[in-house]
Amino acid sequence: MTTPSNLAIIGCGLMGHGIAKNLLLAGHSVSVFDHPGNQPCDDLSAMGAELIGDMATLVHARDAVFLVLPGSPQVDAVVLGAGGLLNCLEPGTLVIDATSAEPEETLKIAAAVQAHGCFYVDAPMTRTPKEAEEGRLNVLLGGSDEDVARAQAIIDAYAENMYHGGPVSAGHRLKLLHNFVSLGQAVIVAEAMAAAKMGGVDTGVLTDVLASGGAGGVALERLRPYIESGDTSAFKFSVANAAKDLGYYTAMAEAMGANHGAADAVRHVLSSALSTGGEESVMPELIDILSR
Repeated sequence: MTTPSNLAIIGCGLMGHGIAKNLLLAGHSVSVFDHPGNQPCDDLSAMGAELIGDMATLVHARDAVFLVLPGSPQVDAVVLGAGGLLNCLEPGTLVIDATSAEPEETLKIAAAVQAHGCFYVDAPMTRTPKEAEEGRLNVLLGGSDEDVARAQAIIDAYAENMYHGGPVSAGHRLKLLHNFVSLGQAVIVAEAMAAAKMGGVDTGVLTDVLASGGAGGVALERLRPYIESGDTSAFKFSVANAAKDLGYYTAMAEAMGANHGAADAVRHVLSSALSTGGEESVMPELIDILSR
């Protein structure tokens, strides 16, 4: 049985909406920070969520506060900025940072939260908004054993799998490692499809060839609906976010002294595609962008 918690969510976008919905379905009390960047929240309100525009009211008497934001700059502004979270967060509150963030920034944010008498766990996700709505995300955790166990009891509402990678920042490191591999595979498939189109090769046949050999896998299957019918719904991940995540990855690798030549190449393709395709383009459209 789930023990109901009083929760707040800052960031109710494509992923945050599904997280909020499943927390409500699990019986938790959920308040959402009212912000223009949110997805429509009428359905959440109908389920009992309260939309609150004042930060202090939002986080008052909460067991945990979720951050589901675009990246580290937004987390920094929300937590450390004027009128931000640390000005009103009550001691003992657990901060669960589900953002895809830079690990070095994570350590800074966590230290500030902990110095305030609160607790911090980084808990980014893999999979897509579809799985967020279905409550089937993979959640990657960083933090102390005690803090992670406390977070897992809540996160269980929207996770199919949970992985504790180590101390604070390990979750965000796992997310960047995952995204480098998964997005790198998608970029390679998209580039091959673009070359096939330019060379007069049937992309449907190429898809079958890849799927039946060593190049089959999740990346190809997420791109397949677009290759076959122009449907982007299986891979609603923006090229802008992909380029951001690869930038975070290469910065992390550089800081550790790790090799990142392949990541540099993937990042270059994504950054170039972003300048051509625009902020609204999603990963399957990379095939057409690279064909131009």
